[in-house]
This record gives sequence, C-alpha cells and structure tokens, in this order.
Amino acid sequence: MTSSAPPGLARFNAVDDRDAAATLREVCASRAWGAAVAAGRPYATVGELLDAADAAMAGLTADDLAEAMAAHPPIGRPAPGDTASAREQSGVRDAERAELLELNLAYQERHGHVFLICATDRTGEEMLAALRERIHHDADTEREIVRTELGKINRIRLTRLTETLTDTRAETRAESRTETLEAPRAPAEGER
Repeated sequence: MTSSAPPGLARFNAVDDRDAAATLREVCASRAWGAAVAAGRPYATVGELLDAADAAMAGLTADDLAEAMAAHPPIGRPAPGDTASAREQSGVRDAERAELLELNLAYQERHGHVFLICATDRTGEEMLAALRERIHHDADTEREIVRTELGKINRIRLTRLTETLTDTRAETRAESRTETLEAPRAPAEGER
C-alpha cells in the first residue's frame, strides 16, 4: 500500500482479496472486472483506480457484460433496498415510470437484457429519449454503448466508494475522540 494514497483508497488497498472482491461486486457484478481491478492494487490515486476500472471494462467479453448487466434493475424500477440504483435513478418522475418500464420490456425482448444507461444526473425524459433511440440499434452497437455506460456507472460508484471509506474512517476517528472525551477519568492520587 502506498502511504500517499487518499484515506479511502488506502483502506480499499489494504483489505484482503476476498473483501476487495466483495466490495467490487457491489460496484459491478462482473467477476472478471472485479478480479482485474482487485489485482491492480495498491493504487496511489483514485485516478489510477478509475483507469484500471476502464481497462478492465474494455477487456470484458459479451458474457462478462451480461453478468454485469444482470445485476442492474430496470430504469424506473430500482430493486427494493438497492440504494445505489435508487440514488442514480432519482431523476425519474412517477409519470415517466410506466413508459420507461414498457419500453424497457420491448428493449429486453429485442436485446436480451435490461436497458442500461448511466442515470446519474439525467432526467427521466433524457433516459426515455435514449431508450427510444437505442431500442433500434443492432446487437454489436448496443453492446459497445452498454460497455461505455457501465464504465461510467462504475467510475461514479468507485469514486463514491473511496469517499465512503474515507467518511467511515473519519466517523470512526470522531467516535473514538468522543468516547475518549466522555470516558470517566480515573481519580488522581489524593482525590480518592
């Protein structure tokens, strides 16, 4: 592990291989992608981690991409308890959900997988427009668009992961300081 890595990245670099794989599966369900990213540790910067993630994404086979996509819920209907997808799809209004789901079913029928788009900072109308366009693509074109969109999602999730690991560490330090401040003080000699 490099000592110059930001705290959240240093924590990611320090976990054992099993924990790194589990952490990376929360970012992207492709085992091949996770193995490639984990194998590149330690990373000195978040930029290096993101570059490794991009390189791993570029090397995924069609089956690896299918494995990654299988973990993504349809746009407009995040899985219960899936806070990442719910946060990423927050631009979808209730009025758009029915059309998104209907078009997603048609897309799935044509392409064999859910419509995948990096939903962060996109409105429901923007996602509907992309879905209306992409439903007509051939399989090869769509697979490369999916690869690009999945790469964007992974970059956002990895960045958030390194920030979360940093925040967790800061919270732990703050809790330790509070416990130290609040711990009863032993009486000094002569105070008994």
